[in-house]
Amino acid sequence: MRFAVKTRPEHTTWQQMRDVWVAADQLEIFESAWHWDHFYPLSGDMAGPNLEAWTTLAALAQATSRIRVGCQVNGMIYRHPAVTANMAATTDIISGGRLELGLGAGWNEMETAAYGIPLYPLKERFDRFDEGVQAIIALLTEKSANFDGKHIKLTDAYCEPKAVQTPHPPIAIGGKGPKRTLRAVAKWAQHWNVIVASPEEWKPLKDILVQHCSDVGRDVSEITCSVNIRIDPDQPLDVAVAAASAYGEAGVDLAVMNLPLDAPPSVLEPLAKALAPLA
Repeated sequence: MRFAVKTRPEHTTWQQMRDVWVAADQLEIFESAWHWDHFYPLSGDMAGPNLEAWTTLAALAQATSRIRVGCQVNGMIYRHPAVTANMAATTDIISGGRLELGLGAGWNEMETAAYGIPLYPLKERFDRFDEGVQAIIALLTEKSANFDGKHIKLTDAYCEPKAVQTPHPPIAIGGKGPKRTLRAVAKWAQHWNVIVASPEEWKPLKDILVQHCSDVGRDVSEITCSVNIRIDPDQPLDVAVAAASAYGEAGVDLAVMNLPLDAPPSVLEPLAKALAPLA
């Protein structure tokens, strides 16, 4: 099994998060590090601090040298896909080819209402997401991209310079919607991330993904399957490690260990040692 860490950019400081990522960069068992794409915190005081995703990710890419970097996941509704493609290409360059391009449809009604960002009805949101993923891929792979969708249009569009990784940084699609999200994973993603309560909830979703892959002529083994595992600071570390073991036995490829809020860098070495027998 493979492992990653995730930090929460809420109610914290840049220095705190940077120090944790730098420490994770030194521990080879952690192949990637992640945070989230929100403008408001998701817990506690909603008027509290929350670091912006892409500017933070670019800085974290510069602060590290080995670990892959990503966001779970870029909300498509927050930025035009062409803007996302340009940011992704530049961040991949800054990182030396270590970006994992997380993409999702977006969902946070509090943020969108406050900022006047259209959330769109669910079907339209996923229609826009599908078009956005295709437009991003076109911009990252084609010298001059053209796309004629209902919602997204590109006309002889450039995204230069291109990312280091070819044909593009791996796309990680997050979510568990059986009809739209998992089909999008089968079509375009190299990585599927989902938050579930147990391996028993995960297994049927994986079966649906396998069927979607079969429908589109894709080998499901090309797609990394990951889950997020929350480390509860009030419980022994063994609880989270046991959960990782159970997911590994169920067939999950990558366990993303969600660190407690304001966890210091010192938590990482004990975690790495506890996970080592599973690697």
